[in-house]
Amino acid sequence: MKYYKQFLIFLLMLIPVALYAQGTSVEVKISDVQTNADYVWTLVAAFLVFFMQAGFAMVEAGLTRSKNTVNILMKNLMDFSVGSLAFWAIGFGIMFGVTNGIFGTTGFFFSDFSLDGDPWVFAFWMFQVVFAATAATIVSGAMAERTKFVGYLVYSAVVSAIIYPIFGSWAWGSLFHGNGWLEGLGFIDFAGSSVVHSVGGWAALAGAIVLGPRIGKYTKDGKPRAIPGHNLTLAALGTFILWFGWFGFNPGSTTAANTDIALIAVNTNLAAAAGAVAAMFTAWIIFKKPEATMTFNGALAGLVAITAPCANVSPLSAVILGLVAGILVVLSVIFFDKVLKVDDPVGAISVHGVCGAWGTLAAGLFDINGFNWSVVGVQALGILACFAWAFTTAFILFKVIQKTIGLRVKPEEELEGLDIGEHGLEAYPEFEKVS
Repeated sequence: MKYYKQFLIFLLMLIPVALYAQGTSVEVKISDVQTNADYVWTLVAAFLVFFMQAGFAMVEAGLTRSKNTVNILMKNLMDFSVGSLAFWAIGFGIMFGVTNGIFGTTGFFFSDFSLDGDPWVFAFWMFQVVFAATAATIVSGAMAERTKFVGYLVYSAVVSAIIYPIFGSWAWGSLFHGNGWLEGLGFIDFAGSSVVHSVGGWAALAGAIVLGPRIGKYTKDGKPRAIPGHNLTLAALGTFILWFGWFGFNPGSTTAANTDIALIAVNTNLAAAAGAVAAMFTAWIIFKKPEATMTFNGALAGLVAITAPCANVSPLSAVILGLVAGILVVLSVIFFDKVLKVDDPVGAISVHGVCGAWGTLAAGLFDINGFNWSVVGVQALGILACFAWAFTTAFILFKVIQKTIGLRVKPEEELEGLDIGEHGLEAYPEFEKVS
């Protein structure tokens, strides 16, 4: 009986230990579920952003002439292919490496992603590489119909390896192992209105200036001529694909499966819708018709503008900044076309450069935490830094390419179409060529 009582006491003592162990096990399992959900959400979002490459290809192909379709498709494919290798080899290390430097960070070059054995780096790299490719592919449309393919390949590699990652390190470095001076000041760019879109837009401006306008774009007295795209069905499809992909672009930038993605998704959708409506009515007033291509770009302008402030503004603010973006993109396209005489076949400079800057500023103006002049000032500084860095480096790069391997095709190749001259085949061989 004596030993029986001692054994019973021993069993009673084990109960709290067992309960604690069970609680710890449950906590570990819940933690594992959240971690796995973060991985899945981040990768699914990355795949959605990757699909945006198809959207860019469709928009650019639809808004340009049929004789350059293969060239547009090849450039968008190579943006991601060359860009992925360049970002893996160099860009990721510059943007998120562990050793700080004046031009960003270093580390991870030609990485096997074995840092500390942390598997998160795989998911994080996959999400970041699709952003790098987006910045690079923006330039394709603005330089369409007259750029040498080999020169464009060089550009894609350099922007993914150096131009995009350095500015990215300034604004986003602390997302992994780096840090940046802009984010240290409190710069707000949640998903990349400046980091991705304005970098691409200002590089596109540099490329379009160095290239010059397409043959026949301007009359002898400098008046612009319309050069219609060959397939607005493709352009519309591309717009819808980009809108869809943006639900990975913005909500995915949480890199976490949490409730924040709901507000971000709503803001993203409302800004796009407001941008489309505002651009349609603006074009209707100016051109006396609800012009389709301006409306497409209005939706994209709203999406670009909401990218920076999608997590720190209210839905009402998202509508307002989308409406402004829709008006702004129409006026900007007209300004670059008629005043500055910059030939941008798809409006990429206005959509991504100008509206990216607007969205970055709006992140301070409409901050849900309240208006603060110092926050707005930091946003303005970031916009200026983005323009100075992206435009200057891209301009130098395009000038170097122009003086070495060449940037623009010969006039006869441009007139015939880049599909034949650069790639040796046509996108529509069974149809009579009319342009």
